Amino acid sequence: MSNRAINTVLLLALLTSGILAWTIRKDPAYPNFEILPEMVHSIPYDSFSPADSFPDGKTLRQPVPNTIPRGYLPIFHEPGEPGARRAGEDLTNPYSTEHAPASRRGRRIYNSFCQPCHGPKGQADGLVISRGYPAPPSLSAPETKALPDGRMFHIITYGQGNMPSHASQIAQEDRWKAVLHIRSLQALDEKTAAQEQEVPSP
Repeated sequence: MSNRAINTVLLLALLTSGILAWTIRKDPAYPNFEILPEMVHSIPYDSFSPADSFPDGKTLRQPVPNTIPRGYLPIFHEPGEPGARRAGEDLTNPYSTEHAPASRRGRRIYNSFCQPCHGPKGQADGLVISRGYPAPPSLSAPETKALPDGRMFHIITYGQGNMPSHASQIAQEDRWKAVLHIRSLQALDEKTAAQEQEVPSP
């Protein structure tokens, strides 16, 4: 049987089933039978509906004490200078520059969340700066390069100065990867400066 004949048979079958479905129903205004009603009507309780299964009659339960949601590890360093200083001493970046996937991810995170202020190379020349927003410190400044990775992670988490917290926007592991990319920008800046010093003056 040719493809054209098959298509004709399928079309006739579709038309026949449509006509039958239209003619045999008792009331045209009444919807057809639900073949899988579980997909329309929820079997479990809705979150805010009453429930007889619990003494308080509530469906939505409180988390079990001392548990945390998956992917949300606690940070035992409070906001502010003491917490930032302690984070610099206690925390280390779990990713290294040799970890290519982490480096690529860090570049994407930086370009999405950091570049608008810090600029493509971390020189504090992002687009929002040209629109009047206060410029942040250069990521290539000596005092910034001297910051430990843990302190940079703390700054991304809680913010500092005019920089707001990015904890709700960037996952914890991505914050470490962003720090990784910042280190690569700093290394590139040092390499560029060294090459410029090697060029003899005219």
